[in-house]
Amino acid sequence: MSAIPQQVLANQKANLDNFLAFQSTVFSGFEKLVDLNLKVIKATIDEVAQKSQQAIEVKDAQEALAFTSALVQPGAEKVLAYSKHVYDIVSGVQGDLSKFTEEQVAQGQQHVSEAIDQIAKSAPTGTEGAVALLKSSLATANSAYESVAKATRQAADAAESNITAATNATFKAAADAAEAAKSAAPRARRATA
Repeated sequence: MSAIPQQVLANQKANLDNFLAFQSTVFSGFEKLVDLNLKVIKATIDEVAQKSQQAIEVKDAQEALAFTSALVQPGAEKVLAYSKHVYDIVSGVQGDLSKFTEEQVAQGQQHVSEAIDQIAKSAPTGTEGAVALLKSSLATANSAYESVAKATRQAADAAESNITAATNATFKAAADAAEAAKSAAPRARRATA
């Protein structure tokens, strides 16, 4: 068997392996999202049962006000926590796919470089300038790609940092609002008494 069909077969196998790795990464992220949603559904059903039992035991308007106030804060915290979990999962998948893509680009660059070297070996005399131009063009393209990839990673890191800061600020605001609601409920009871 000649080298070219073997090379084609090796490339096809590598492409299939890459596709399967990509598919596995995406499916793993989907699996994590499904698992998270199942846990949320189970916890929600349990909580609804518990809160329904507590609602039945409410005896007057003051208890009803305290009960409804107590419902708001955990709900907001749970929505924020759920959003953070989803973001973490999606961010993890995106990071894995970015690494995968960078590896593929590096391999592609290596293959092109090897092809240029092969062309240079079999090129006729006097084409050294054209081969040097090809090599220089490849180096420039690789440098441009690295610059763009670095800027993209920095932007993604900055966005993640901003999202984390916003999430933490929202959690704090929700906790402060819940604390204010708790302290307002006893005052409301005293005012009606």
